Amino acid sequence: MKRVITHNQTKEPIQPFVMLSKLLMMRKEMAPSWLELLLVTQFFSTCTNHLRSSRNECNLFCIDCEEQPVAFCYYCKSRHHSTHRVIQIRRSSYHDVVRASEVEDILDISNVQTYVINGAKVVFLNERPQVRGCGASVGKALSSSSHKCETCCRALLDEFRFCSLGCNLRGMRKDTELGNLCNNSPNNQAETKDVIGSGNTSSNANSKKENPGDNNEEEPPAKRVARRHRRKGIPQRAPFF
Repeated sequence: MKRVITHNQTKEPIQPFVMLSKLLMMRKEMAPSWLELLLVTQFFSTCTNHLRSSRNECNLFCIDCEEQPVAFCYYCKSRHHSTHRVIQIRRSSYHDVVRASEVEDILDISNVQTYVINGAKVVFLNERPQVRGCGASVGKALSSSSHKCETCCRALLDEFRFCSLGCNLRGMRKDTELGNLCNNSPNNQAETKDVIGSGNTSSNANSKKENPGDNNEEEPPAKRVARRHRRKGIPQRAPFF
């Protein structure tokens, strides 16, 4: 009778920590190398090369190169970065923001809270200080919100994980460190050894069952150990009359 092997029997179980490490590696690749440089750059200073020009504030950033100065103005763009990908940094309440439409194709911002400013969706670059004790309606709405940033615990308007690109980057680093701890923990190493050991045992057992002719010799019977009898038994005395 032909044996039918189903798909469930051939599919090997996937270890949870292996899936976690793969997910963390994918998230690590989502963070480009220029993101950290963008977050520490000071924008909106006056360009020293174009002091007498009207558009001389340094609010542009190039993601294709890391030449100094990192922040440059409109005239530096046309001269040194005409063929590069450049994003513009804007200001909102004295904080740096960037339009979502300019970075959503080159950066994963699906977990970052977006805000509508001047009719365009923007994301904040870095964490903002918490506003406490405010009596405005916006402050009351934020205080009653059930969504908070996983890095700085700032109240969010919608169901997002982070409030800014900086918090998103720190959250990904925490996930990477957590994944390394999970992979290096003794429990996971013991589980890996158990899986490898059980696989070797099952393979050896299957090989013995599939090849019964390899060892035709029967095992010798166990030797019987002769019981030692005492030379003298229990002494019996004659009854008294």
